[in-house]
Amino acid sequence: MATAASRKKALRFVDDYLPALLAQASQLISSEFHVVARQQGFSVSEWRVMASLAGGEPISIGQLAQVTVTKQPTVTRLLDRMESKGQVERLPHDSDRRVTLVRITRKGAKTVERLMELALEHERRVLEPFGLLRAEELKTTLRQMIELHASAPREADEAEEA
Repeated sequence: MATAASRKKALRFVDDYLPALLAQASQLISSEFHVVARQQGFSVSEWRVMASLAGGEPISIGQLAQVTVTKQPTVTRLLDRMESKGQVERLPHDSDRRVTLVRITRKGAKTVERLMELALEHERRVLEPFGLLRAEELKTTLRQMIELHASAPREADEAEEA
């Protein structure tokens, strides 16, 4: 019978390296849902923007780029298209003229409502094998990791890779 140590030795480095595991899990799970998003008429980028804005306060374009893991110029072009469809709107920042805020419109929220329901169904299917408590612990841990590392320096093209 193999011991935990011998099993660990047989793994490739990336098979036990947290960033690689997170990236692989994210890619696999997200790709499954991206098929659904496209079937509902959304590009992956549109889905990420709408989901990031739904139910929240207006955020800056820079924050939106970070949350959607998309380069800022790409987000700006996407917002142009989405704004012309009435899905999002840009607002001036109260105290900083250099910052533009974005929020989802009622029309945009209505447009993405069904897709968010499908996303939650997908999430339930993904997490079901682990049980509710373990799934919540995982999500709590991931939120804490994000909070702890959100201010870490980022390379310019990291957003594209994730």
